[in-house]
Amino acid sequence: MSSNHTAKSPNARVSRRFAALACVIVACLPNLAVANPQIVVDVNSGQVIAHEDAFRKWYPASLTKLMTAYTTFKAIRSGELSLESIVVMSEKAAAQPASKMYYKPGSKLTLDSALKILIVKSANDVAVAIGERVGGTLDNFVARMNADAQSLGMTSSRFVNPNGLPGKGQYTTARDLAVLAVALRRDFPEYAGYFSLEGINTGKKEYPNYNLLIGRFDGADGMKTGYICASGFNQVSSATRNGRTVVSVVLGADSLGARADISAELLQKALTTPRAGPRLESLAPYGPGRDTVADISAEVCNPQARKVRSEGRDEAGRMKLLSPYIHEMGRPPRTVFAGLIPGSEPVAKPQGSATANEIANVPIPKPRPTF
Repeated sequence: MSSNHTAKSPNARVSRRFAALACVIVACLPNLAVANPQIVVDVNSGQVIAHEDAFRKWYPASLTKLMTAYTTFKAIRSGELSLESIVVMSEKAAAQPASKMYYKPGSKLTLDSALKILIVKSANDVAVAIGERVGGTLDNFVARMNADAQSLGMTSSRFVNPNGLPGKGQYTTARDLAVLAVALRRDFPEYAGYFSLEGINTGKKEYPNYNLLIGRFDGADGMKTGYICASGFNQVSSATRNGRTVVSVVLGADSLGARADISAELLQKALTTPRAGPRLESLAPYGPGRDTVADISAEVCNPQARKVRSEGRDEAGRMKLLSPYIHEMGRPPRTVFAGLIPGSEPVAKPQGSATANEIANVPIPKPRPTF
């Protein structure tokens, strides 16, 4: 690897620490170790601090929901809808595989709540419901996602759904995801609070953010995680210190903890390194894997890999985070409300009871601030 691809060093340090716990990335999963695209970028200057395999095609998994959020934010700004607009769970949305909220068809929530659930819980059913609300139809929304991606300069990305579930023809790169993350921070600073939430509560249950850096890495303020067997554990992260914001992308890690550790290393490097390097938009394509989408299912979803992941948890079932830059939160995550509009969930109708329209005709609460 050429000398300008400086991301290799933090990744190697993380791998060595994991090797002390168990024979993880390098020892147990050699194919995965060489398939670990990553990049870290200074948001204000657009300069790339470090990168490795940044143009290798990869399955985005739930990182797709960052594109869903971007397209939704554009629709809000254009006046098509607002955070108070109602999102209705359709049968198609409700039928999506987990991770999901299991809301019944006809259930209603504000777009504000839906966005919080999208980012924190990564609910596939809510992602589809948002897409249908914004686009009118799911196909229209996906077309808008792809148009927005091309407008941003995401030249090696294509989306086939708003939630990132496996689908033929869906792919991206670490470089393109960095373009998207920078655009979200630059273009929509008013919505940055959605990505830094420690957790949500639905009024019945609390859900912590899957992003293990939030509340544990100094300055962490976003953004999204994703996982399917074919992609491994992906993470887009952001952090701000002393007025400087950086974003990182890590693809193909072997566990929740590994993607957090590698992300912390990259963010720390960027926050403590003078701005230097090529600008993101001028980074020239390089390396193998630009014609086919990597599929690391065999390395990630096998008994040995699952055993390694289980050994990466403590006796309470929590991921062991080994980066020196990640600290214990020391308290329960702070949560904000994100749930159904009270009384909007369809129920079995006893004889002589109110109609479905009457049940759904309830006051709509104002969205709670996320900032």
